[in-house]
Amino acid sequence: MQNNPLLPVSEARENMLKNISSLSSEKCSIERAHNRIIAQDLTALLSHPAEAVSSMDGYAARISDIVDIPAILPQVGISSAGHIYNKRLLSGQLVRIFTGAVIPDGCDTIILQEDTKISQDGIEINERPKLGQYVRASGLDFSAGEKIISKSSKLTARECALIALAGYHEVPVVKQPKIGVLTSGDELVPPGEKPQTGQLVNSNNLLLCALIRACGGIAVDLGILPDKSGALIEYLEECPNLDLIITTGGASVGDHDYIAKDINKSANSELYFWKIAMRPGKPLMFGHYKNIPFLGLPGNPVSVGVCSVLFLEPIIKQFLSQDPNLVFSSALTTNSLPENDGREEYLRAKLSVDDEGNKQVSAASKQDSSMLATLASADCLIQRPAHSPRIEAGAPVPILNFPALF
Repeated sequence: MQNNPLLPVSEARENMLKNISSLSSEKCSIERAHNRIIAQDLTALLSHPAEAVSSMDGYAARISDIVDIPAILPQVGISSAGHIYNKRLLSGQLVRIFTGAVIPDGCDTIILQEDTKISQDGIEINERPKLGQYVRASGLDFSAGEKIISKSSKLTARECALIALAGYHEVPVVKQPKIGVLTSGDELVPPGEKPQTGQLVNSNNLLLCALIRACGGIAVDLGILPDKSGALIEYLEECPNLDLIITTGGASVGDHDYIAKDINKSANSELYFWKIAMRPGKPLMFGHYKNIPFLGLPGNPVSVGVCSVLFLEPIIKQFLSQDPNLVFSSALTTNSLPENDGREEYLRAKLSVDDEGNKQVSAASKQDSSMLATLASADCLIQRPAHSPRIEAGAPVPILNFPALF
């Protein structure tokens, strides 16, 4: 397999996505629905407001009773929020009303409190009202049966509030993919443990688990895998049920790289491809283990970050029935970029805006795949297609923004 031609990035992503199926739905309380993906269109169960209500403090009256100004009408009751005046308003009467209160039957206008004064004979009206003023009609916001949320939407806090107001206490959401993350390397120690000479803190699991959660998945940190033959399969045999397995490291061809070897030797697994025409991230692999999709990432932190943006986020979106396609935009490069070889390249870069309002992008001067600080300080990735010619400063280049919270 290692002598096969390198797979283009777009073909690798397409191969992955065709092997990822959308997950089924489950019920979720609205208290826990924030950031979940709605599994079907939702229509309102209730109208809002359910009845006509007042939008101001004042008096509910019939406009036909207010002919001459000033007019004096007797007050026969009070309507406030939660306390309804449940008699029909008769000719020549008015009712004290407060904001949000149900408008009594027979009323067709609201007179502002400041346009009245209390007199010995009743309520004196000093400004002529308009028909229907300050009346919020039933269903003004939305009506029962009206679509309020579209399928595949990620629920915001505002939409959760809307759903509650529309009568729901639970909603159908797409199940969250449960994704196991395992990092390979005898040189690795967990965060919080001081590395000795030749050792390194394992940052890859933290990055991947954070991105999984940000994209709507459930991250399962499986820890650090030792560099020995058969260790991967031993670990996976003990794993809980997962929708996706991710490894980092051990994907190259060195004497201590066992991930691809273990997958190839196992009767329960298969590699669909190994190595792609990409920089950083060439030794990327994809396959399955016991019918669970398997994504093997390189070990260098930047390669892990770039590959997670290009491949892991689309996979999670596919699980969640969302559009998995990457969205590129354009900016003017402030750097001259040399011609590219046969591998698609992704450069860490920072965005800015020039004096004329043009979006600019500046590639970091050092692009070594071990340099996590340059990834952390970047705003986006500049895409350099395979065999791209030299590009001079000031020319437009395609850029890919990072996922939210990445």
